[in-house]
Amino acid sequence: MRTEWAALATAAALMVGGLLYRHAGDLPPSFAERIPKGKKTVSTFRGKIDAPEFPGGMQWLNTDRPITLKDLRGKVVVLDFWTYCCMNCMHVLPELKKLERKYPDELVVIGVHSAKFTAEKDTDNIRQAILRYEIEHPVLNDKDMLVWRAWSVRAWPTLYVIDPEGKIVGYTSGEDVYEPFDKLIAGIIREFDKDKKIDRKRPGFKLERERAAKTMLSFPGKVLADEKSGRLFIADSNNNRIVVATLDGTVTGTVGSGTIGLKDGSFDEARFNKPQGLALAGDTLYVADTENHAVRRVDLAKKTVDTLAGTGRQSRRFLKPGQTQKKDAPLNSPWALVLHAGKLYVAMAGPHQLWTIDPDTGGAGPYAGSGREARIDGPFARAALAQPSGITTDGRKLYFADSEVSAIRSADLSPRGEVETIVGVDLFEFGDVDCAGATVRLQHPLGVVFHEDTLYVADTYNNRIKRVDPAKKTAKTFLGSGDEGLKDGPASAARFDEPGGLSVAAGKLYIADTNNHVIRVADLKTKTVATLTLKGLTLPAPPEPGRATGKPDLTLAPSAVADGKGTLLVSVDVPPKTKLTPGAPTVLRLSAADGDVTFADGGKTTAVKVDAFPAEVSFAMTGENARVHVALSVFYCSEANAGLCYFREALIEVPLVTGFAAKAGPVVVHYRVPN
Repeated sequence: MRTEWAALATAAALMVGGLLYRHAGDLPPSFAERIPKGKKTVSTFRGKIDAPEFPGGMQWLNTDRPITLKDLRGKVVVLDFWTYCCMNCMHVLPELKKLERKYPDELVVIGVHSAKFTAEKDTDNIRQAILRYEIEHPVLNDKDMLVWRAWSVRAWPTLYVIDPEGKIVGYTSGEDVYEPFDKLIAGIIREFDKDKKIDRKRPGFKLERERAAKTMLSFPGKVLADEKSGRLFIADSNNNRIVVATLDGTVTGTVGSGTIGLKDGSFDEARFNKPQGLALAGDTLYVADTENHAVRRVDLAKKTVDTLAGTGRQSRRFLKPGQTQKKDAPLNSPWALVLHAGKLYVAMAGPHQLWTIDPDTGGAGPYAGSGREARIDGPFARAALAQPSGITTDGRKLYFADSEVSAIRSADLSPRGEVETIVGVDLFEFGDVDCAGATVRLQHPLGVVFHEDTLYVADTYNNRIKRVDPAKKTAKTFLGSGDEGLKDGPASAARFDEPGGLSVAAGKLYIADTNNHVIRVADLKTKTVATLTLKGLTLPAPPEPGRATGKPDLTLAPSAVADGKGTLLVSVDVPPKTKLTPGAPTVLRLSAADGDVTFADGGKTTAVKVDAFPAEVSFAMTGENARVHVALSVFYCSEANAGLCYFREALIEVPLVTGFAAKAGPVVVHYRVPN
């Protein structure tokens, strides 16, 4: 079999905007120099150059052990060099997941996280990104760019393919990799199956999500506070829904089932995929349904959802400012929204442009930005943007957070206007400096809102909220110590963790504190920060009371049962400095996993709501041996911060025995929720 890697590279390297990220600095000599120049094709599906081994002593995530390429002999391996700020990297992840689903026994993907921003070097921040993007393969923290340099990488994302003998088949940079990679991987598998050199035993990596408790909000991206109606709207992004509440946090409803998808219908039926930006007109809420590449329309009165623009597929088409498309054409990662004069303006992060959408027809097209990824001011068609992710207006201009150039910029509300930079410099100029103009340094800001001649900015990777004066072009820290964490109190002492969205109402600044999974509220006069307690919030599509199948989290020693009748005495300890959530009782579901066991109602299963522990559940047993599964669903909150709540499921296996003298007494089942 033969394949043209040049064709693969051409197909995969096409990126919206036409500009790849570039590593700043010279690359040292590496294995790439041993590849004959001009040879971009391979004669077979077998590589010829040994893949460099990973350095030792590095930090790994989504696995409970370090990995070497030698460990992966017999597998097709894809190395994905990425950084979690990168929109193009985000676009590749679903394609890789699709490949992992198609080749679960033959393919292993390894993410090599080589950071662009300082904040991205932190292992815990990468862990949060893994959870946010739902990554299911091991990730190496290449914080010092050692692997990047060893592999001569020059762009995010770059992907290498390694054959089952540990040799490099080829590489490419860019998006749109599924189809060519699918053909290449299938060819490699066929080639090596001839010699029985494919190892189909699954490695069994331990994923970060298996160690993380669920939260009532999950990575909320944007928030919208409406003073006139007294309503608060939260893009509960990783729960794939919109939470509707009062400004003081009383939840009045949710929009979306919580299941990933693109589906219109009632609030309970509708499906979203990582929604972000929000805009409100009366009882119509517009939602940037980011990973569906669509803008959705929510009728709050009729409680229905429909799709205003987008198809669920990512657009690969490039449009210039002034060009338009119909509502049934695809979009590319809409991230933030603002309404002005009956027109919807969109921070379209994927093509590095601002777009407009007609709310009546769904017709859409670029408003500003050439599509090139850079910071270039000037007329809309010539200006270059870099992943705009927040947008607001004062009625005269649009202001947007241009995240990849760490800048706050403006665009005139006239089609003949220009783009201008207020603060910020360029792709690799970032930091945390309060000053004026080009001396200001931000780090990947994602949110911006205009209020009383001031722009409030979510300086996301600096864990601060900044105030920017658009007239004087100055920036000054308003809230946050800069240290990541969750701490309320005075402005300078407050802590955030990658805040992403802002909104103002009734003298309060509402903040989507994304990695903390909460909404924070700051009083604009007193400059004090508090965490909003969302009263009445439940998980989407309320979970079954515990999971009844799968590998148990805990298996107890066998317990003796006297006379075939017994009682299970179940207790739960939550982590230190937390408490069981008032009004959200823990649920037990018990089932006979093996043997003849019945519960008080005569059934093989039973469910019990528990307001306090320990809880007693009686059962009857015939035969000498049996197993009972006790499934728990535990809701608990921080003692210090009632707005931060968690959910944890666990499955406990309880072996039971009879046939010898046993003392009458309960079978003790004790579960300690991990930190």
